[in-house]
Amino acid sequence: MALPALVVMVVRFATSDYPLGGGPEKVPCAEALDFGGAKLPKEAYDTECTVQAWLDTDYHASFRMPRADVRDWLKDTYPKGPAPGTEYCDEGADLCLNLNSQENEPPAGVDANAVVVNVTYEGPDTARVRFSAFTV
Repeated sequence: MALPALVVMVVRFATSDYPLGGGPEKVPCAEALDFGGAKLPKEAYDTECTVQAWLDTDYHASFRMPRADVRDWLKDTYPKGPAPGTEYCDEGADLCLNLNSQENEPPAGVDANAVVVNVTYEGPDTARVRFSAFTV
């Protein structure tokens, strides 16, 4: 009896990206952004948001917004955070903001231990924002 269960476990580990569970699930973007102390910009479109939870919780949001409004949105969202820049950005990002140390923590009362925002300019008018808020 134990052999079939073992075979099922081995097959699941060999064939699944998430053998222990906790694969990404779609969630409302308001939930994903709120976890990191942010709100979806009014002008946002092409939104897609997920959560993945097992040992830690990891929210992701991806959306487009007017390029001219990105810096103001980041400044309004994290007024005590560092100025957005280009240091420590993901490859291909034109602008980023990282809140993940004692000097630059997410706002008080936020569930996330870290927030990372990467922005890629997709032309003169459009920016693609990738937002992550997670526990560690």
